[in-house]
Amino acid sequence: MAEEREEANTENENTEESGRAARSQGRTRRRPPRRGSGRRRRPRQCAFCVSKVSDVDYKQVDLLRPYVMDRGKIRPRRQTGLCAKHQRRVAQAIKRARHLALVPFITSGRR
Repeated sequence: MAEEREEANTENENTEESGRAARSQGRTRRRPPRRGSGRRRRPRQCAFCVSKVSDVDYKQVDLLRPYVMDRGKIRPRRQTGLCAKHQRRVAQAIKRARHLALVPFITSGRR
């Protein structure tokens, strides 16, 4: 039992010494690579700012459809890529269109 502990201790000392030796020679331990693509995505440009749309109208249902999920929820800004100003205007236009039954509140789906 005591001999096994001594062998384990000597193995640990050997690995520690080799680690110290590597660091003293200028080599350091490297972190494992991160999971993911490795590239940073460029932030999306606001579609309304790029096309210089001055007003988002609730009557333009085709324009509003991409900003509504299948279940009828308004898509968040991180999904739409809109700036804060236009996201607020799109949300307000969707709510007005819902009130006039141009856009459904919810879609008929499975339960």
